[in-house]
Amino acid sequence: MRAIGPLPADHPPVAAKKIGVLLVNLGTPDAPEKKAVKRYLKEFLSDKRVVEIPSIIWQPILRGIILNTRPAKSAEAYSLVWTEDGSPLASYTRKQAEKLAGKMDGVMVDWAMRYGNPSVKSRLDMMKAAGCDRILIAPLYPQYSGATTASVHDAVFDAIAAMRWQPAIRLLPAYHDDPAYIDALATSLERDISALEFVPDAIVASFHGMPQRTLELGDPYHCHCRKTARLLSEKMGRELVVAFQSRFGRAKWLEPATDTTLEALAGQGKKNIAIFAPGFSSDCLETCEELAIRGKEQFEAGGGEKFAYLPCLNDSDIGIDMLDILVRRELSGWI
Repeated sequence: MRAIGPLPADHPPVAAKKIGVLLVNLGTPDAPEKKAVKRYLKEFLSDKRVVEIPSIIWQPILRGIILNTRPAKSAEAYSLVWTEDGSPLASYTRKQAEKLAGKMDGVMVDWAMRYGNPSVKSRLDMMKAAGCDRILIAPLYPQYSGATTASVHDAVFDAIAAMRWQPAIRLLPAYHDDPAYIDALATSLERDISALEFVPDAIVASFHGMPQRTLELGDPYHCHCRKTARLLSEKMGRELVVAFQSRFGRAKWLEPATDTTLEALAGQGKKNIAIFAPGFSSDCLETCEELAIRGKEQFEAGGGEKFAYLPCLNDSDIGIDMLDILVRRELSGWI
């Protein structure tokens, strides 16, 4: 075999080859302020995966109405959950990447947001420059949806389309029914429920909502959510009440809705409940504000008495061990 000599003096620097893992979550504004929220919402709601209305119809509504009314309200909500470390979603996603990196020798682990900062493109560019010629993209959405998982794929493919020398790319599949995910949820929930000062009369699994039309068009999200809840219920030996939150606009959304479910449970004599969000890998505005704060208010307004929001896996040891299992499996043959 012919020996490979040193590079010519005028050769561009060549980084040592590395394997990379990029964790990707939905996104967050840079600050809990109207201007930052408006910038974030414009990017988010302009994604055709998210809003499947022709641009010629949707953009005038978005720019003329929504971006002039919603940012102030959303900024107020973000201000209720913002921390010294930034938004909960960005903080937890960064910690997840840092802790996962600590478990994976020789693998570069980074994180990005589909909307907002750090962008998918910026982190892929950085990883490529650092020598990553093989990168696993890990969308942190247990249940697949075109509006979430596929949108991350779009951003990745758009980013590498501009590269002359493209890294090899792998995509972490949805893990809604993966035993590692179900076991992690069950372990975390049982721990948190046992620590409560009351026994819940009902346990609600609240998933992010999607328009009913997405199900009719063949999106598997609804089925994935239902399967997660069924497997988790069987694993725990507990009945779960499934609901869907975060309705937006006038279109029909997946049902039953979380807000009406909370009120109905209170009316049915379920005075003490616990609620959790198995579709979110990290706590965020939709869990910290919509469920933990507004959900409690809705439940109490309906006659409920004791309410507990149970946190997501976040950067807990249970959650990081689960991510480690999923990621190592997809890196088979690379490490």
